[in-house]
Amino acid sequence: MKMKEPFERVVTQHGVTVLRVCRAVLGMHDADDAWSETFLAAMRAYPNLPDTANVEAWLVTIARRKAIDVHRATARNPLPVEELPEAPTALGIPGTDDADVWACVGQLPSRQRQAITFRYLAGMSYAEIADVTGGTVDAARRAAADGLKNLRKNHPGATTKGVST
Repeated sequence: MKMKEPFERVVTQHGVTVLRVCRAVLGMHDADDAWSETFLAAMRAYPNLPDTANVEAWLVTIARRKAIDVHRATARNPLPVEELPEAPTALGIPGTDDADVWACVGQLPSRQRQAITFRYLAGMSYAEIADVTGGTVDAARRAAADGLKNLRKNHPGATTKGVST
């Protein structure tokens, strides 16, 4: 039976490989942070690792996942810009300049309102809508089409640009 090595020896033996993986995924700047995170996570899990495990493969898997985490966190950070826009936009802010559309949607029959909401706001397929509402796919498609027709008729500014039924 193979016995586990002390964790310090694992770091010494496999640290370079883990750093290479981190650099390959992230580049030079963020690789050190991912390397550190890899070995912190590995240190916590090492006591439960089976004695027969391939330690290098295990560490490379952790390193790859930590590198992906760093990459995702970086993608969520705001990017600095040279100049701010002159005026703030209200695009996408609920309750701004589209209250009349929401009033029209609120007046739709229940099935049509649900189909419109699930399809065009939640991005659900007609099959998913049918599952949620307890109807058929054809009924969900018909309710969405009828809802759009009612909105076009009752709200002169309504548009279906980019919306497919």
